Amino acid sequence: MKKKKILSVTLAMCLTLSTLAGCGSEGGGGNKASTDTQGSADAGSPSSSADATGNADTNATPSVSLDALPAAVGEGTITASPDFYAAADLSKPYTVNMYLIGDTPNDWEKVLGLVNEYLEPYNTDLAVTFMSWSDYQTMYSLVLAGGEQVDLIFTAPWCYMYTEASKGSFYELTDDFIANYMPLANKYQDKESWSETTLSGKTIAVPSNVAQAMGKIVAVRQDLADKHGISELKSWDDYKNFMLTMAEKETPESGIYALASSVDNNELWDVYRQQYDTFLALDSDYFDMIYQWDGDLPTTDEITMSYETEYFREYAKEMKEMADAGCWSRSALTNTVTDDDAFGALQGASIAWNGSVITYVRQAEQSEGVSCALYDLTTDHFVGCEAFSNNDMAIAAGSKNPERAAMLLDLIKFDTYLNRLLTLGVEGEHYSIDADGYYTQLEKSPDFSPFAISASWAIKNGDLNEAGADPRMKAISDEWAKRVENNPTITFVFDTAPVDSYVAAVKVVLDDYVPMLELGLVEDVDATLDEMIQKCYESGLQNVKDEFNSQYEAWKATR
Repeated sequence: MKKKKILSVTLAMCLTLSTLAGCGSEGGGGNKASTDTQGSADAGSPSSSADATGNADTNATPSVSLDALPAAVGEGTITASPDFYAAADLSKPYTVNMYLIGDTPNDWEKVLGLVNEYLEPYNTDLAVTFMSWSDYQTMYSLVLAGGEQVDLIFTAPWCYMYTEASKGSFYELTDDFIANYMPLANKYQDKESWSETTLSGKTIAVPSNVAQAMGKIVAVRQDLADKHGISELKSWDDYKNFMLTMAEKETPESGIYALASSVDNNELWDVYRQQYDTFLALDSDYFDMIYQWDGDLPTTDEITMSYETEYFREYAKEMKEMADAGCWSRSALTNTVTDDDAFGALQGASIAWNGSVITYVRQAEQSEGVSCALYDLTTDHFVGCEAFSNNDMAIAAGSKNPERAAMLLDLIKFDTYLNRLLTLGVEGEHYSIDADGYYTQLEKSPDFSPFAISASWAIKNGDLNEAGADPRMKAISDEWAKRVENNPTITFVFDTAPVDSYVAAVKVVLDDYVPMLELGLVEDVDATLDEMIQKCYESGLQNVKDEFNSQYEAWKATR
């Protein structure tokens, strides 16, 4: 479950929660996937000027001049106006239905009320449905395919973006459409970012507006480590020793698991594979194509499915060793409480993720006597850079009013007041901000934590930094700055349309096997892994690989 789950790099942002929220993936982004679409668009804008039906928009209304606004995000307050959206019919009221993943903050209704108050001049309301971490995997596709009215939805490479795009679930964003209905995005969205959400010549989502270093770390209960004579962790082997020690000495006494795993151990796999200097050429749920980076653009024979690598096999064996030792519950496959929430609630002794672990560290440390530490276990290896497309917002193809949905997305993404409401909460209540744009969390911040909702990850602009960032994270970020590397395949996107039936069949196999392999809940790792791989090929994996290689070679030829 990639629930949280990298060419410009804004390393300064690594020191704030704004860079730490969301899923840190460095997989391939959103460039055109085959030679017939290469070069069909300027890299700084979506790739087509035709509307969703394929017909050119000959009645495009020019955008109202935005010359009076700041030249760039972060250079002043951006205040939108209904006049900017002259191309949209605002005469009738409309409620934009937005679907997000994740849990609902305590003060959500208060924040939403202020959003809708601000939207009154636009004759628009916002309604939001949260699909919880435990439910979104089953709900996401059903929501888009069913009878629900969906206008906007959070998406990402790790959250069904390519799967749903191949089904036609997302509205195409053409040059004219964005110019007319998203004038602020047309002005302020990073020009490099659009290619990362463009698939077969069609732009299918609006990406985040910031890219940053995004390494993987572990957070541990240092008070428990000290209790059992473990002073610090420097490597994967040190972490494994911590885990086994917790299982042997702490769990029987306190009931605290070394890692309160839930559904899979995908984030821990991301930590583990950093030892092998890997990048993802495809990041699509469990269907990952991986390669070890040696400084050059990889060839097709250097890219393979993650589970065919020897290091995944070794990882699965180590997971079995830990599972057999009792590092997590035997019911981890069906746990509905995430490992992060369990850590914050003192039910787990560690978690693995990106810098977002800070949120749960702070929760845990609210309890007397609890102290936590953050560890980068792979300090001798490079740090990947998060993609713009790692968190995105899409307009649903079934939206009854895509123009109004686009306007709403434009507003929450770039209007300063709305953007801060949805990323930080209510000023003076959840946060304060100084003249230089540095925010400070206030007493009520836990009721709407910075970048608490998935929409905020997709609408982040890179203009918000936290004052007095946690020194533990700052120390790690300072080290990351010395060894950050960009994934050279970042703008390659695999268009699965020609092999959709095979991809779907392979994913069924992976969904059945990968979680239990990552949790070590199998009798024989080698036999189970071999069986899974064989079933993948029987389901058409070679057909998928052949198509992947063909598209990749065509893309690589243009580099």
